[in-house]
Amino acid sequence: MKNKNRFKLILKVSFFLLISISLLLYLERISSWISFTFLKMDPATKIGSAVQFFIFETPKVLLLLAIIVFIVGIIRTFFTAERTKKILSGKKEFTGNVLAALLGVTTPFCTCSAIPLFIGFVTSGVPLGITFSF
Repeated sequence: MKNKNRFKLILKVSFFLLISISLLLYLERISSWISFTFLKMDPATKIGSAVQFFIFETPKVLLLLAIIVFIVGIIRTFFTAERTKKILSGKKEFTGNVLAALLGVTTPFCTCSAIPLFIGFVTSGVPLGITFSF
């Protein structure tokens, strides 16, 4: 039963990746068709090019956000707040600050991952200076 669930998960992730890559490869054509053929906007106007740009960029940003949230979810599975507290608080202040800064550099520059980690550090008792270094 465990292997069957694992196979289903791999199949779902593979399907998601296949659809995502296909969408990204044809995204410019799709956005141009929607903007200029379906909506009948003029590509020479600012509003026409703005609508095409919006339709072109929105799926990329949403896909990137989904990937980042997925990766951060996996990372949070292995690195709980308590484990991070043990790693960061058992060091001297300078070493803890450097480790926290390195951890902050490796996390994506968005609030969907940085703020929950920051709150997790505060609630698990990581020293405030080290938390701010993150």
